[in-house]
Amino acid sequence: MQRYTLAQIAEHLDGTLIGDGNIEITHIASLDKAAANEISFLAQKKYRKQLDSTAAEAVILTEADSDYFTGNKVVVTNPYVAYARLAQLMDTTPHCASGVHPSAVISDSARVSASAAIAANVVIEAGAEIADNVEIGPGCFIGRGAKIGAGTKLWANVSIYHDVVIGQSCIFHSGAVIGSDGFGFANEQGQWVKIPQVGSVIIGDKVEIGANTAIDRGAIENTEIHSNVIIDNMVHLAHNVIIGEGTAIAACSVIAGSTTIGKYCQIAGLCGINGHIEVCDGVIFTGMTMVTKSVTEPGVYSSGLPHANNKEWRKQIAQFRHIGDMNQKIKQLESQFASFIDNKS
Repeated sequence: MQRYTLAQIAEHLDGTLIGDGNIEITHIASLDKAAANEISFLAQKKYRKQLDSTAAEAVILTEADSDYFTGNKVVVTNPYVAYARLAQLMDTTPHCASGVHPSAVISDSARVSASAAIAANVVIEAGAEIADNVEIGPGCFIGRGAKIGAGTKLWANVSIYHDVVIGQSCIFHSGAVIGSDGFGFANEQGQWVKIPQVGSVIIGDKVEIGANTAIDRGAIENTEIHSNVIIDNMVHLAHNVIIGEGTAIAACSVIAGSTTIGKYCQIAGLCGINGHIEVCDGVIFTGMTMVTKSVTEPGVYSSGLPHANNKEWRKQIAQFRHIGDMNQKIKQLESQFASFIDNKS
């Protein structure tokens, strides 16, 4: 169990301590669930009323919210970021691996740092390069010529195909597949002719890839994931996709081939993005958005319909099916109105 005094926490967060700095904190908890020796945070004003009833030993909050809480507190500029940094400090997540397990199969021509940790049943093929302090969990596969940068962690059963290049301090969660073939085929009189995918996948630094996410290798050029990108579980990125720095992609979204996503975009869950288009920097797609053409202006875009009760939804769908007819009737009325005006004049 990690233990830190409130004074140590305030110093770590570069915050202002108001209260007893000698109190020991062992856990982080939400305002309504916190108990003795636990610290909480207030990041949204809608939870401010919970300050009156919380049992937290201390609360992280802004100066604007400080007057609403009389207990021990740490005043910061951004409580949610402070919570994230404190969670890192108090993190008890175990290592992916420790030492080199005797069941690991490592090619003689692979270059593996002495400080790397390799778990049971890992396979590292010829010419692969594993840098300092890399952790590779059980059952992972590292293909021929792949390169993994310092401090990167691979949880169990991650597959890194041949010639993939991964930067420093990345995290890959279980079941991620990086560098599998893109969906490339030519049709010859009804028969599919496979197109070998000879590009690779290049991933920058501090990238996090969720469980069971698949990132295809490029057909000719490379698929690229730039630094500081975060990708959730069960996302699919097709061949030659480029994801700009700082972009976030939530679960179950898919991006078709040869599409470029700009920097600091936010793609919510279940979005579908067409191939061979470009999305500029600073774009936000809300959940279930279908993107069919390039987006050249930053902003928030949506297309998924919110839920309705079934009876109302059935009525809306019935009306939707008649939109074509309604459009024709409107055009006829516009034409008749225009004729009427012409005759009057």
